Amino acid sequence: MEQHYKLSRVRELAEGDQEFINILAQTFLEEVPADAQILKESVENDNHLAAYQTAHKMKPTIDMFELGVLEDLIEVQDWGKYEKKEIDILPKLQIVLAAVEQASNEIRSDFNL
Repeated sequence: MEQHYKLSRVRELAEGDQEFINILAQTFLEEVPADAQILKESVENDNHLAAYQTAHKMKPTIDMFELGVLEDLIEVQDWGKYEKKEIDILPKLQIVLAAVEQASNEIRSDFNL
């Protein structure tokens, strides 16, 4: 439990309400993997605006669950925001996607979702 994510900020926000923690975990699973897929497709299609918007949307949740890839996600976001066509952002994207997949699998297991 909590190898690829951390619940300390989630617990602080929930103030001990386990049901709320469960809801946040479920919401993570409903939103973040889908957003990660959109982010992947946006980068692959050089859709800078969509990449920026999706990465920006993902930041609070990635930060709250402490996946450890916030800086990488910000680099992907900035790639989109500033249309940095000369930069190969795929390595950073792969780091983010791997972290999302690992955390999602672990959360699914830990919360029996």
